[in-house]
Amino acid sequence: MAAVAGDPDILTDFVPPPALSGPVNITGDYFTFTGFRATVPAPPAPTAFAISKASMAEFPALNGQSVSYARLTFPAGTVNPTHTHPRASELLLVIDGALSVGFIDTTGKLYTKDLVAGDMFVFPKGLVHYQSNQGPNLAVALSGFGSASAGTVSVPVTLFGTGIDDVVLAKSFKTDVATVQKLKAALTPPKKN
Repeated sequence: MAAVAGDPDILTDFVPPPALSGPVNITGDYFTFTGFRATVPAPPAPTAFAISKASMAEFPALNGQSVSYARLTFPAGTVNPTHTHPRASELLLVIDGALSVGFIDTTGKLYTKDLVAGDMFVFPKGLVHYQSNQGPNLAVALSGFGSASAGTVSVPVTLFGTGIDDVVLAKSFKTDVATVQKLKAALTPPKKN
């Protein structure tokens, strides 16, 4: 018995937006995403890891096309924390700088690689993975996804920012509640006055 999951196949060339009455009213503008223009040429480097997405939410023409992109910007010493994409694999292309990347398979084996501009790395669908810029310079990468809506589940936020009982987390990590509370506090944004 096999299980197959992914974006649903469509029976037309593309999915028109509900606001338009069929393909006759659609122009090339519908198939154009301009959200990455602000990144070319490179804007001033951010001080924290930043991501710009072109998924179905930002680019409705991707509906039914099983593809999306993200631009990842890593200032020196930053990381894209451990996360998964439950609906897609990810193909990362380093376009500037260098990144250390890795993923963990379902047997608990860690696969890592140091990448430089021009290198690609694939993260299999649903597996926990990360990217890290351990160097002194900015790094930039493009990620392609095999889904118009790959989804992202942040491991730190999911574990420590969603209200799981402290005792459950302490027992799961074989630590004490005080340590869990310190981890939760580090992931909680400061309150705005």
